Amino acid sequence: MMEIGKIQEIIRKRKYRISEHAVKRMIQRSIERYEVEESTLSGEIIEDYPDDKYSPSCLIYGKTIEGKSLHVQVSYPPKVVVVTLYEPDTVEWIDGRIRR
Repeated sequence: MMEIGKIQEIIRKRKYRISEHAVKRMIQRSIERYEVEESTLSGEIIEDYPDDKYSPSCLIYGKTIEGKSLHVQVSYPPKVVVVTLYEPDTVEWIDGRIRR
């Protein structure tokens, strides 16, 4: 499993990209870039996708400073790309961390 620290370091240095898909989702879901950064920097990896379609990635669960829960899927370093993001649905997730 990927280590969160490496991803957080890249996010902290702003050496990551946001995919076109993720930008569209941010607009649709009213999620700001700073919220992506805050939740990722406070987050933990809850799912690992080493065999993902385009490149290995993982799902991070974290909260913003204001307490908003987010799931952020990012590709592994060295090229960290935000693939998609959303607020976890309580029907599908327990405490944002465990799939029902």
